[in-house]
Amino acid sequence: MDIQITANTRNELLLRNEVEFTLTFDGATPSRKEIIGKLGALLNANEEKMALDSIKTQYGSRVGKGLARIYDTPEARDRTEREYLIARGQPKAEAEE
Repeated sequence: MDIQITANTRNELLLRNEVEFTLTFDGATPSRKEIIGKLGALLNANEEKMALDSIKTQYGSRVGKGLARIYDTPEARDRTEREYLIARGQPKAEAEE
């Protein structure tokens, strides 16, 4: 999996960087957790401060385009992001028996 940053803009009002990227991969589309981990390593950002918005791939293509937001603090992320986007990519809690 290879990620290239195509745009990185700063939004001071919401205390975040808005990152557009191009993703190239082999096999199946990588999981959101893998993409967040790779972006965090590439941009030296903590995964708790990131929200992956969208990943768009065309059928049969090994290239995708995505949008992620990197906040200054986890509190700024929680205040701004929708809850279902924060929950995506997190491991699911196992149901108690």
